[in-house]
Amino acid sequence: MRAHEAGAMHAEGYRGPSWLKPPADANDLVTHLWARSVGRARDGELTVGGVDVRDIAAEFGTPAYVIDEEDFRGRAREFKEAFAEAFGDLCGGADVYYAGKAFLCTQVARWVHEEGLHLDVCSGGELAVAIRAGVPGERIGLHGNNKSVAEIEAALRHGVGRIVLDSFEEIDRVAAAARRLGVVAPVLLRVTVGVEAHTHEYIATAHEDQKFGFSLSGGQAAEAVRRVLEHPAYLSLKGLHSHIGSQIFDVSGFEVAARRVMGLHLDVAREHGVELPELDLGGGFGIAYTTQHDPLAPKVLAAGMAEIVARECRADGVAVPRVSVEPGRAIAGPSTFTLYEVGTVKEVLLDGAATRTYVAVDGGMSDNIRPALYDADYSCTLANRRSEALPALARVVGKHCESGDIIVKDEFLPSDVAPGDLIAVPGTGAYCRSLSSQYNHVPRPPVVAVRDGQARLLVRRETVEDILALDVE
Repeated sequence: MRAHEAGAMHAEGYRGPSWLKPPADANDLVTHLWARSVGRARDGELTVGGVDVRDIAAEFGTPAYVIDEEDFRGRAREFKEAFAEAFGDLCGGADVYYAGKAFLCTQVARWVHEEGLHLDVCSGGELAVAIRAGVPGERIGLHGNNKSVAEIEAALRHGVGRIVLDSFEEIDRVAAAARRLGVVAPVLLRVTVGVEAHTHEYIATAHEDQKFGFSLSGGQAAEAVRRVLEHPAYLSLKGLHSHIGSQIFDVSGFEVAARRVMGLHLDVAREHGVELPELDLGGGFGIAYTTQHDPLAPKVLAAGMAEIVARECRADGVAVPRVSVEPGRAIAGPSTFTLYEVGTVKEVLLDGAATRTYVAVDGGMSDNIRPALYDADYSCTLANRRSEALPALARVVGKHCESGDIIVKDEFLPSDVAPGDLIAVPGTGAYCRSLSSQYNHVPRPPVVAVRDGQARLLVRRETVEDILALDVE
């Protein structure tokens, strides 16, 4: 049958994607999509950390990012404990760096430090948050493919534990900064290993045709090692770094990456007589945004990665380096949902007599660009009440002047959803606030943390005054 010119969503009899099944009860929560304290109270209203979302909306307004603090902390602890256990007998443990790009603010940086994790930052702004939060320099790693001199010097002054080098120019830039400041910069080399994770093209980062790192196959990585070792007074090569992508649901990609990067590790030992003490395998661990996703638990990830690294080191006859990983999404993502208020509801007739309910809310692509940017899927639920209405196929859209301003492409909501209702979208803790904008001059939402029956602001709502403050009259 010929495909419809407007795409699959308009094809005859469209009833949503194959993985989306109509629920028997539209009030049911798919619990693994939500922070652990989220549930429904007697009247069907959503609660988180013992707080009614209607109270959150009344106090802080909508839209709002709502983060379960204990859920966030618990996921951070799980990663730390799982990797410490899995690598304990191999190399004395492992270091877990929270990838601050997923979501970072002063309080979150403090949570990460208090739970015993390190912090990975990739800009001067993220570094400034870490410093403000009191994170010690030795527990911070600086990433980025084009670090400025000012960013490098700020990191060295704070005594960061590592700078991940990404280009030949950066080797010279960091060495020069270290010389000016009279310090030795601890560095890792980011290596592209030719592994393309099963993910969206724009978030797969280890294949050769992209901006990050030094290529293994082209010999750039080996040359980078040589150049770093030429600056022993200013650069201390701690190890190699590999990151293969995002939203990864198995360890097979890490197996290939580890094998290839350990090959370079062995070459360095043979050619230069230097056995590098560290190996960073990156992050990219997937989470469940919808029922189609089945992520691995940290304990399973850690065990699988430990087995891979141990096997490769035994085969090469080298000691297991101290391993580090960089989860961001897997900690922040499930801990947070975005709370919206419905403004309008309209029924749209599709081909084949099918219909779809368009539910417009008071946010959109300015607070969650991922569906437009990555074609990302999300789920949602009616949050302020229980409904006895039958489920109806719905699309949750934003208020922005773009046809692509879609938050949830397909989900079943009660057919009586109406203006004034609250809609909650789970899994928005990673990259939603970080990638947010002021498109259409819409102020960014607040971040509200909930714990033990109390809600408090982590990041306040922007105002129109904030938006106008940067304009020069």
